[in-house]
Amino acid sequence: MNLLNRLTSLFLLVAYVSATPTTLPKREHCANPLQRRAWHTLSSSEKISYLNAERCLMFQRPALTGVDGAFSRFDDLLGAHQHQAGWIHNNGWFLPWHRLHMFAHERLLREECGYTGAQPYWDEARDAGHFSSSDVFNARDGFGGDGAGPGNCIQDGPFERYLLHMGPGYSNTEHCITRSIDDDVSNAASPRAIDECLRQPNFANAWPCIETNPHVAGHRGVGAGMDNAISSPGDPLFYLHHTFLDRLWWLWQQRDLAARLFDIAGYTTAVEPEGGWIQATLDDEMDMHGIIPGARIRDLMDIGGPILCYEYL
Repeated sequence: MNLLNRLTSLFLLVAYVSATPTTLPKREHCANPLQRRAWHTLSSSEKISYLNAERCLMFQRPALTGVDGAFSRFDDLLGAHQHQAGWIHNNGWFLPWHRLHMFAHERLLREECGYTGAQPYWDEARDAGHFSSSDVFNARDGFGGDGAGPGNCIQDGPFERYLLHMGPGYSNTEHCITRSIDDDVSNAASPRAIDECLRQPNFANAWPCIETNPHVAGHRGVGAGMDNAISSPGDPLFYLHHTFLDRLWWLWQQRDLAARLFDIAGYTTAVEPEGGWIQATLDDEMDMHGIIPGARIRDLMDIGGPILCYEYL
């Protein structure tokens, strides 16, 4: 059983208790939010600009966190996920932590690699059931295509010859970016599956739906390296995938902002720790291992607030 299967099965252990405050603080709006758009709506030059910035993180910016195995800023981001994988999946921290992770990635692209756009997302509902023909896998202005051969290494695109220094899993061995696209599995990101999550009445029901269906569909639909719950940020598609999930969370929040903007629930781990379960709260701090400052969950709930300052188109 692979790691995503094992982690998904842990939902059976978790009780989801809502912690929605009865009085919501006044929203603070930032002045000029970045506009995150779907990958397929970007021009070819915009796509290439993004891909070049990603390569900058890989090849031109050295690691600064001191995480074992990290050589680049791209590795720093992978390390933050790898080292906290047991705390940021199958629990109440899943969506807030990954929201901050996507923000950290976007910030590094812009501040350290001269990228002027916003973090795009892959509209996986549009491609559900036929991931293999998605334009994200274009070799010229996309992420390269499927893996092949004994190691499932990708064969083309801007990351074809890139060698990862961290993963698979918790190991740190040099290896290629791998994929094994599965169109059937990708159906779990269909519009119908998305609508089911958006219909959930509270965060206690919504986040398990998002994490179980569209989340797993994206990881397993791409397969191989992306199907590793620990080291999946080694495939640059990870950031488009999790930005898509962040957008789904925001779409769910927007359906009833008064009740949902600060709705949090679940535990802080996927497995019961010694001493018993701990409920997630708005005051829990999400850690980025020094890549950017950490942030409390309450400060990550509003994407249009002064800290995050972005919106989805």
